[in-house]
Amino acid sequence: MATTNDTNGRAADGAAGDDGPPQKSMTIGAVCKGLRQEFPDISISKIRYLEDQKLLNPRRTAGGYRLYSASDVVRLRTILRLQRDEFLPLRVIRQELASGRAADGEGAVAATVQSVAGKRKRRASVSVADEGAMYPLSDVLEETRAAPELVRELEEFGVIKGELRAGVHYYDETEREIIAAVTELARYGVGGRNLRVFRSSADREAALLQQILAPALRSRNPERRKEALEALENLAAVASHLKHLLLIRDLRKIAG
Repeated sequence: MATTNDTNGRAADGAAGDDGPPQKSMTIGAVCKGLRQEFPDISISKIRYLEDQKLLNPRRTAGGYRLYSASDVVRLRTILRLQRDEFLPLRVIRQELASGRAADGEGAVAATVQSVAGKRKRRASVSVADEGAMYPLSDVLEETRAAPELVRELEEFGVIKGELRAGVHYYDETEREIIAAVTELARYGVGGRNLRVFRSSADREAALLQQILAPALRSRNPERRKEALEALENLAAVASHLKHLLLIRDLRKIAG
């Protein structure tokens, strides 16, 4: 069997050491190339990151090269669509995949996205009204694989705050997702001080949305306030998507 390169664009006919019959598989480079038309910002490093987060588990050759089956590609496409279309954090995506709704086939991918979209109308994955569960630093470091010094740096620059309980630092779901995202950026040399631009942008967007919904958010009517919070979450999702599109537009100019 020909030697398979982990980042080339050729398909492999089987993984070394498999007991079953050979199954046509794709290298990580081929997978990335095949998905780029639908997901322009896909990259080999992003696919590896999703694997690090236990969302993907491709087969390996005896030499350690990744080989992706058709079902692996379907699973990856589901993850990417849930990130792009539903703005779901990896924790929620992991739960959706574990539920078994991301079975093989394009129909299953569409059904999974549609199912999550329906639930998202009823409850946002990260709610502005509730910080959700709190997680100790040890759990956050284990799940995100972040370096402790990076978390300290994020606190120093005001990106996250955390909460000290009986000598143990705890972080809510949103902060945990922030730490996971920054850990990925750190692979490219982006540190806490570089995140000021993101923090400033988020502060300006939050101020704008607050200005739009301020009267309703201050209402003493519980129903009106509930509707305002739902509207705030929807506006935040739309603003996030718009920012993503504008970023892609500008990056295309740089790449061109």
